[in-house]
Amino acid sequence: MKKYFIAGILVWAPLSITVWVIAWGLGLLDGVFGSVMHAIIVVLPHDAAVDVQNFRDLPGVGILIVIAVIMLTGLVAISFAGQWWIRMWNKQINRIPVVRSIYSSVQQVSSTLFSGSGQAFSKALLIRYPHADSWVIAFQTGTPAKEVTAKLGEDYINVFLPTTPNPTSGFFMIVPRAQTIELEMSVEEALKHIVSMGSVPPSSGLTASQLPHHF
Repeated sequence: MKKYFIAGILVWAPLSITVWVIAWGLGLLDGVFGSVMHAIIVVLPHDAAVDVQNFRDLPGVGILIVIAVIMLTGLVAISFAGQWWIRMWNKQINRIPVVRSIYSSVQQVSSTLFSGSGQAFSKALLIRYPHADSWVIAFQTGTPAKEVTAKLGEDYINVFLPTTPNPTSGFFMIVPRAQTIELEMSVEEALKHIVSMGSVPPSSGLTASQLPHHF
């Protein structure tokens, strides 16, 4: 009975979690669209508002329109006129004391992560943590600020150390490059290995016997 139960869990657990994540993402997109549609319905005449509400109730419409709006925004953003409007928008946002700090930070993080040209999450590394006799997998996220580099006086890198089994939280650390080991496994493989708490081995990378005992 125990063997059958565990086998059943191994079949249903990945499927259930996958469905839950997809449903959560679709519900989030639909909720964003629903808020916009509600604002539109409020200002429309009664007959038009009824038609819009009926359109809103169609399954999947919210998700399709959100995707279409994102694509249209991207199309406009890469045009000359779109870039001018974005500069004007950023200029106005940067005049608002509290909002500009949040907006600029999120904008910089988004640009770094989605541009594909930065160093964010480009490599999986081994670093010593929390003491010299243990190793953890971390991700290189870039290089330290010039002031930090000047004060440290050595070659350091920025790394993100994710927690298990929730990799969205973790620690930002600045470590010497010489005290890291670059892994052959991809970032995706390393992330799977972390989320599974080490139970899912990567298809490539260093084995425990290949690790140096000291630098």
